[in-house]
Amino acid sequence: MVYFSDLKSKNETTDPILNDGEPRILKNDILNVVVNSTSPESNMMFAFNSNGNIGSNGFYEKEGYRVNEEGKIKFPVLGEIKIDGLTVAQTQELIEQKLNRVVKNAVVNVKFINFRITVIGEVNHPSTFTVQNEKINLLEALGLAGDMTAYGKRENVLLIRETEGKRMMVRVNLNNKNVLNSPYFYLKQNDVIYIEPDKAKSVEYSNNNRMMPLIVATISAVAVLATTFLNNR
Repeated sequence: MVYFSDLKSKNETTDPILNDGEPRILKNDILNVVVNSTSPESNMMFAFNSNGNIGSNGFYEKEGYRVNEEGKIKFPVLGEIKIDGLTVAQTQELIEQKLNRVVKNAVVNVKFINFRITVIGEVNHPSTFTVQNEKINLLEALGLAGDMTAYGKRENVLLIRETEGKRMMVRVNLNNKNVLNSPYFYLKQNDVIYIEPDKAKSVEYSNNNRMMPLIVATISAVAVLATTFLNNR
């Protein structure tokens, strides 16, 4: 099945990317923050945030800092730090600036713990995926899900995104090259991608058609019984 069917056969000039895909920290995100410095004592003070434990689901879980409803995290020594809307790089720089007032040569590493996306519908392996590098686009997400099946509507992909307590639903056409420069090409944490089946698949698996084998079997059984009854008369 063809993607970007409006592309010409010859090479085309590359348009500038309008969205670099850098994720912004949102409320309820969970971050892993690791602090390193030249002071062993200071390192021990912040060491707990890189530890982990076995959760109730049986999986290894990292501890982290959850961004509260005010867009802040509570950090040791520094107290509350507002990071809502910042990128990971900006957050690292902000914490380093604050830490260097009390710790010499502090280096901060920040990572998302709960950067997940979900791909469902007409794909070969629908699932929820944890993204390690915190940057993923629509095509990469479909690759994780084993690509669309032959029944998937490439021209009508549904993207569901929640931001600031509001749910947004956007249709994306993967047969149009302009999607590469769309603000929705790069995904954000907790995005849901739904691949709708085309009409052929919808008709094939509609409620009426699912009942059809049962109806046919019932009619056949009635016909056999009627034939047997008439032959015995």
